[in-house]
Amino acid sequence: MSLFKLDNPPTLRSVIGRGHLIVALVTVVMASISLTLLGVLALRVYADHNLHLIARSINYTVEAAVVFDDTVAATEALALIASTEEVADAQVFGGNGQLLARWQRLETGLLSELETQIAQAFLEKTITLPILHQGEEIGSILLTGHGGNLLRFLLSGLAGIVLCTALSAWVALHLARRQLRGITDPLRNLASMAHAARSERAFDQRVPPAEIAELNNLGNDFNALLDEMETWQTHLQSENKTLAHQVSHDSLTGLPNRAFFEGRLIRALRNANKLDERVAVLFLDSDRFKGINDNFGHAAGDAVLVAVATRVRAQLREDDLVARLGGDAFAVLLTPLHQNEDAERIADKIIASMDLPIQLPGNTSVLTSLSIGIAIYPEHGATPGALLNAADAAMYQAKCLARGGQYTAGSEYPVAHVQTRN
Repeated sequence: MSLFKLDNPPTLRSVIGRGHLIVALVTVVMASISLTLLGVLALRVYADHNLHLIARSINYTVEAAVVFDDTVAATEALALIASTEEVADAQVFGGNGQLLARWQRLETGLLSELETQIAQAFLEKTITLPILHQGEEIGSILLTGHGGNLLRFLLSGLAGIVLCTALSAWVALHLARRQLRGITDPLRNLASMAHAARSERAFDQRVPPAEIAELNNLGNDFNALLDEMETWQTHLQSENKTLAHQVSHDSLTGLPNRAFFEGRLIRALRNANKLDERVAVLFLDSDRFKGINDNFGHAAGDAVLVAVATRVRAQLREDDLVARLGGDAFAVLLTPLHQNEDAERIADKIIASMDLPIQLPGNTSVLTSLSIGIAIYPEHGATPGALLNAADAAMYQAKCLARGGQYTAGSEYPVAHVQTRN
């Protein structure tokens, strides 16, 4: 089975609009034709009745002239009446059938010809009426009607019908379009909301109320569906944010993990290269963590890690970053670094923050210290790996020289960069 897809399918508004237009025009035209036919039929009955009345009037007027066989009097009497009425031809015959008097309308031209044709089409052909005197037939009258009034009625009626048809069609179309808007506008709003929800995930928009009950119920149901989708989207976003944070952060300390730190370090080195700036990486390692963990348990070790993370973070600038690399190892990213001494100054502050004892579970407290290695871009490395390795090596050098001290990678006189905390 083959399927055909329309490139430009017609809209609902155009389909219903065409239907309304056709129905309105057919209705108005049929009503106009029906009214015209009824009007013509009524006029014909009236014209025929009027023509019989004219014939009777002529009968009474020419009766005396026919009795005395007076042609002049019959002609005058006939012309007096026929000239003022809708008569095209009037003839008066005597008792022996001879023509006693005749009157004809002498108008010529296209209009007169048209009036004659209309009279022949719509009126009786000829009216014959006997002339009676004392109960005896003494002659007859032959009368043919004229279509002047009928033509004027048809023309004025046609103009009225055209005007009424146009006015009725305009009113019908106006009402149809108003009704059409009541149907298509809610559907258009519904389609727009559905498209926005599908393509833009705009679940916060809502379909406005509709005047038609069924469409309003459909809009309410769609809005309820949007409510559910918005709630579900908010839930998913929260879940995704939580998962993303869990993936990129340490669950114990809440600090970024190694992957997050390395990503930030890559971007920091890229920006530093463009702006010709320096970046410092500090590698931190706890000096007494293993002993605390072994003597007081893992809960105590976790408390020490949390305290170290909190104290280190408190010593940094707003744009600096501290991360837990694993175990008791931490790393700090200082960007931008204006002077090398700034890195050493911040390292000293971090080391000094360890002077206060750390409270452990069970009302026990311990003292710990940190050994810090410092590596600066670009002097000690141009890549994240090289910079971290240099800071790590400097940290081990500081740990070897004295616990609770700092050492800058590549220092010519290491001892000068070691500060000991008792």
